[in-house]
Amino acid sequence: MRVYVPTTLKGLAAVHPGGALDQGVAYAVTPALREWYVSDDLEELEYAALNRAAECSLRLLAEDAAAPRRRVVVAVEVADSAVSPYPGDEYEDQGSLGRVVLTGPIPLAKAAAVHADVADEEVAADVAAAALAIAAADKGDSDAQFTVGGAEDHELLWFATQEIPGLLA
Repeated sequence: MRVYVPTTLKGLAAVHPGGALDQGVAYAVTPALREWYVSDDLEELEYAALNRAAECSLRLLAEDAAAPRRRVVVAVEVADSAVSPYPGDEYEDQGSLGRVVLTGPIPLAKAAAVHADVADEEVAADVAAAALAIAAADKGDSDAQFTVGGAEDHELLWFATQEIPGLLA
């Protein structure tokens, strides 16, 4: 199963090179996400899960003002036993669609790829504004939702795991 683990550049640096992702939260193609997205195309569904993880990365940035303003998501192939269902109700809480719980730390060495925002001033400004607005957006504030959408308009870039040192530089 492919899972998408949200983090920040600061969080990625803390586990590179030999550490493990252990925040417990990840996103994957779950039955609720599949029903919500109404698609049988696995690539589209995984892209939706990646975007859910990118939104969670914004929440991590909101909690850590010292982290560089770039969303980061680590894609990892794990055994089904490494994941358990989210204990809440994905069908009732759209914010948790695709959310799963990692049953233990995942070594960064098992990562398939890293997705991150480009190092660009305009993107960083949009991500910074979205991180400030995410809590209000979650409560239904339409202006804040528009601001969060501004960050989501920027596609995350794909980085091979060998490129992590350059990403962190």
